[in-house]
Amino acid sequence: MATTKKNVGSDDYALSRVPRDKRLGFWTMLLQWLAQSGSISQFTLGATIGVGMTFGDAFLAFTLGAVILEVVIFLIGMAGMREGLATPLLTRWVGFGRNGSALVSFVIAVSLVGWFGVQNTIFGNSVSSLVGGPSWLWCVVAGLAITVLVIFGFRYMAVFAKIVTPLFFAMVAWSVIDALSEHSIGDLISSPPPGQAIPLSVAATAIAGGYMTGAIVAPEMTRYNKKGSHVFLQTASSMILSEYLVGLTGVLLGHMVKSNEVSQIVLSTSGVFGVLVVLMSTAKINDWNLYGSSLGVVNFFQVVFRKRLHRGAVTIALGIAGTALSAVGIMTHFTEFLSVLGVAIPPVGGIVVAEYWVVRSMRKPLDETREAGTLPATSPTWVPLSLVIWAAAFCVGKFYDGGIPALNSLATAFVLYTVLGLLGWIRTYGTTTLDDADDADTLPVTAEQSPVGAA
Repeated sequence: MATTKKNVGSDDYALSRVPRDKRLGFWTMLLQWLAQSGSISQFTLGATIGVGMTFGDAFLAFTLGAVILEVVIFLIGMAGMREGLATPLLTRWVGFGRNGSALVSFVIAVSLVGWFGVQNTIFGNSVSSLVGGPSWLWCVVAGLAITVLVIFGFRYMAVFAKIVTPLFFAMVAWSVIDALSEHSIGDLISSPPPGQAIPLSVAATAIAGGYMTGAIVAPEMTRYNKKGSHVFLQTASSMILSEYLVGLTGVLLGHMVKSNEVSQIVLSTSGVFGVLVVLMSTAKINDWNLYGSSLGVVNFFQVVFRKRLHRGAVTIALGIAGTALSAVGIMTHFTEFLSVLGVAIPPVGGIVVAEYWVVRSMRKPLDETREAGTLPATSPTWVPLSLVIWAAAFCVGKFYDGGIPALNSLATAFVLYTVLGLLGWIRTYGTTTLDDADDADTLPVTAEQSPVGAA
């Protein structure tokens, strides 16, 4: 007989499909996507590109980056929307098999919780320079606040996005318009780059590569969408806002101050308002880092240890760890390692897109169970050639000097999997029964039955 347990927060369908009647409306999801578009780092990226490029060349670079990201996000996000599954769980039936999905989950979880810590460190340093106080204290404040939010899951994160997204952009717009009002926009657009020239390929690398990990884990968000058209419109709107409005505004700021040090302009609403701007910016980027990492850990533990963890409890552990490491200043030493993972994750997207939309040799069980809203009773255990393709694509992205590393690794994985899959060379080995039966007595009581702020 199954027993019930009281757990903190929401499990958020970490190991199941999101039911159709629990999906969220267009405007709620749109605000979630737009919340990912605005950050202080995106203004800084635009300024960095503006220092080395004309406005016209920067426009081309952002266009290239936006198109690449939108194609990847839409194709992977559509798979997540159709199946109601996050990336770690989706890969059990799309390209990797049960055991391969554990490796995918581990890489994604480590990468995202790592960036959670790095972003938290940036927050602490920024607020400390704005209003004083030790940076470690601000790291603790931000890290714990974001952890509490993410514990309660997607729906509370959606409510938070509804509140902070309009406020964040309004506050930033006030500062930027005030700064630019003293200069001729036409002169800034036509002015030459004030610094050393940046090649188009390098700029596109920074734009597309910087958010590629976020693109691969798009199903974490799109599994709550109701329609494919919503996925396209919301992701495209996010790209337009992030790359064209925020990014190109950063270019103009870079031309204006002839430097990429523009954060103080964006944060010129001093005092408590400046703190709120950087807090909201960090929170709406960083809550997704922590959320995605928690989903990866849950899938990893179920596969490797056959133990079902509650996502809320996992969030507490990851949030405390990331916060503590950022507070003591350790996370900044791991940025190079996290950048390596940034090349390792895109091939996962290439394999998922190739299998789900082109080869389609593994997704039949998903097709058969989609209407019922259940998971297939079994999954492949291993897909060895997928792991070989993953490793080969990583090597191309890491060691080939031309092009965009993240895109190189993604494209290599897509092409290899597509060709070998259509030739019938990619085969599954072994079959594993779904773990739900084993975990029936330990399934947690969740908060999904009480929607908050859904519209």
